[in-house]
Amino acid sequence: MARPQSDIEAGREALIGHVIDLIEERGNSAMTVTDIAARAGMSPATIYRYFESKEALIEAVAEHWFQPKVAIMEEVIASDLPPRRKMYEFYARRFALMKGEWERDPIAFANYVELGNENYELVRSYVDLGDHYLAEIIGEAMADGYFAGLEIDEALSLVNQVTSVYCNIGAMIHVMPKLSTTKLARIIDAIFDGLSATDRGAKAVSGLRAA
Repeated sequence: MARPQSDIEAGREALIGHVIDLIEERGNSAMTVTDIAARAGMSPATIYRYFESKEALIEAVAEHWFQPKVAIMEEVIASDLPPRRKMYEFYARRFALMKGEWERDPIAFANYVELGNENYELVRSYVDLGDHYLAEIIGEAMADGYFAGLEIDEALSLVNQVTSVYCNIGAMIHVMPKLSTTKLARIIDAIFDGLSATDRGAKAVSGLRAA
């Protein structure tokens, strides 16, 4: 049975819901504590009974938005899938969730992009958490012989650069109609089949040249 909520917990959840409604309607830029209080039917001063600042409230909204994405990452990391499949699931499940959010309301999705851009320091911990879990998958892959010659940090940077449009909503929103789990699977296969420290001829020996 679920634990009964305290008045403070219930009030916090209600305020988070009101902020989400405002973000999805008009974005974050023009939203003030007065706006939030008016939507919630309370005085601005009462807001601070539940959150010490507007930033703390926005941080709680970010936690609410990221929670299902974090749950997906943790479920994938805990699975016994092989590293190649695990990396695909790590991206594909979150991408499917976010694409569904975009399809339901592209404007609201764009507003969340704006919110993240304007409050990056508040959401940075979730980016770092994603990197931490991805590094775990890369470490498992290296133990199986993949990414020869690379350090984990270098492999992490390379994988992030190749896959960013499948997890970074700021990049994703510009190309969403062109993204698919089929393309993602091919990208992950290319990473596992080709990513290493071996120079196969692409790198210039003495500078760039046209031919």
